[in-house]
Amino acid sequence: MKSKTIKTFRIIGIAEGTSFLLLLGVAMPLKYMADMPAAVKYTGWAHGVLFLLYLVYLFKVEAQLKWTLSELFIAGMASLVPFGPFLLEKKLKREQALAEAEEAVKL
Repeated sequence: MKSKTIKTFRIIGIAEGTSFLLLLGVAMPLKYMADMPAAVKYTGWAHGVLFLLYLVYLFKVEAQLKWTLSELFIAGMASLVPFGPFLLEKKLKREQALAEAEEAVKL
C-alpha cells in the first residue's frame, strides 16, 4: 500500500514539476512575447490542479512514512522551486524501493 502511494506521489511530482517548467519557460513567454494569454490560462490551470494533488499526496506520504517536520518542509518547498520535484525524486525512489521490499516480506 505504501509503495503505491509513493509511486502515485512520484508521478504527480514529475507532472507538477513539468507543468511548472512549461508555465515558466513556454507559456509565460508566449503570453508576453507573442500575445497569447491562453497559453498561461490553460497551462496555469493544469499546474494548479497538479499542485493541489501534490499537496494532498504529500500529506498522505508523510503520514505513511512518518516523515519528520523537516522532511515534510523540504518536500513541500520542492513544489515551489523549479526542478524541485525532480530533485526530490531520488529520495522518493529510494523510499518506494524500501516500501516494496517491506511489502514483499509481509507476503
